[in-house]
Amino acid sequence: MVLAVGIFVAALAVIASERVHRTKVALIGAALVVLTQTIDQEQAIEAVDFNTIGLLAGMMLVVRLTEPTGIYNYLAIRAGQISRGKTLGIVVSLSLTTAVLSAFLDNLTTILLMVPITFLLADTLDIDAIPLILIEIIASNIGGTATLIGDPPNILIAGATDLSFLDFVVNLAPVSAITLIVVVGALYLVYRRRLRVAPGAQRGIMELDARKSIEDADELKRTLPILVLTVLGFFAHQALHLEPATVALAGASVMLLITRQSVEKALAGIEWPTLFFFLGLFVMVGALEQTGAIGKVADGIADVTGGDRTAELLGITWVSAIASGVVDNIPFTATMIPVVEQLQAGNPGDDAYWWALSLGACFGGNATLIAAAANVAAAGMASRAGQPIGFVAFLRVGIPVTALSLVIATLYIAVRYL
Repeated sequence: MVLAVGIFVAALAVIASERVHRTKVALIGAALVVLTQTIDQEQAIEAVDFNTIGLLAGMMLVVRLTEPTGIYNYLAIRAGQISRGKTLGIVVSLSLTTAVLSAFLDNLTTILLMVPITFLLADTLDIDAIPLILIEIIASNIGGTATLIGDPPNILIAGATDLSFLDFVVNLAPVSAITLIVVVGALYLVYRRRLRVAPGAQRGIMELDARKSIEDADELKRTLPILVLTVLGFFAHQALHLEPATVALAGASVMLLITRQSVEKALAGIEWPTLFFFLGLFVMVGALEQTGAIGKVADGIADVTGGDRTAELLGITWVSAIASGVVDNIPFTATMIPVVEQLQAGNPGDDAYWWALSLGACFGGNATLIAAAANVAAAGMASRAGQPIGFVAFLRVGIPVTALSLVIATLYIAVRYL
């Protein structure tokens, strides 16, 4: 147990330091727990959640195959034009577009698509792009909270439970929508002076031809219906007795069949480092579970809360948010899933425990620059564009936003589940 905990804590510390790529750290950690016989090879394989891996791979392929059509660029430009170049309209349209795309694609993919277009819009309007990027990061984490596929913590939770896509929407979309409105409204008040648009620049954005963003109309006609059907499939997967991974991989497979893009190019677009990061992470967490470390954590939380359901739900929410801000919400959620399973054992069938974990981990993803993969990706693109986002600068925004989000989440849990 000591060895399993030591390897895991050391891995988290190195991941948080950002000195070594997190995929390398996760794979080395997984290798160490297997080589030291902390967990045997059969147990290591059983610890990997292939439903989660399949869901991620399938959605990465779907997005990769639709991206060259230009549909995502079209949506971003149209969002800027709908706002007519006005500050409030720009903030609302970009944040809403980001949140909705994050809910149905995933927040990391959405950020990778939205940030380059945001720099284009900011240059056209002659305004500071960084406030818009910060708002998009925050909107992506909040919007991703709303669905099963929107944020990696939710994918992990779905892989460990029988919760359906519709369960996530019904329980998390309402609080995500409320939080998005409140948080974006507050950020608009903070940044409105830095986002004032000159009248001449407003005309410039309206003159952009969004239709020119569609680079391959024929390919769009082939792939867009499959994308829509895949999203609809997530809503109906439980009634169809299909796992979310099956839906995602089926959609990706059909797209590969009808697209003119090569299989090699499509597969090269998959974020393989992310998938291997999950593989390593699952093995390390499996070692914690097999050695009894997870059970001791659950017992400790139960002792502190005295088995009180209210204390457990709120404790999971706030502790998850704080811890996710320190170590990244993906590994923390993977660690907490067995803990929540054990705590839930005292209240069988009470899914509120999972919603508490999701809200804490996903909203906690806004706390720091390293709290979520989408944050790190956006910061990297901003740095390459010559407008870096500093850790402390993000912290000044992330901490208040996370605190406000958690207050809303706490009220929501109290009203709906207590």
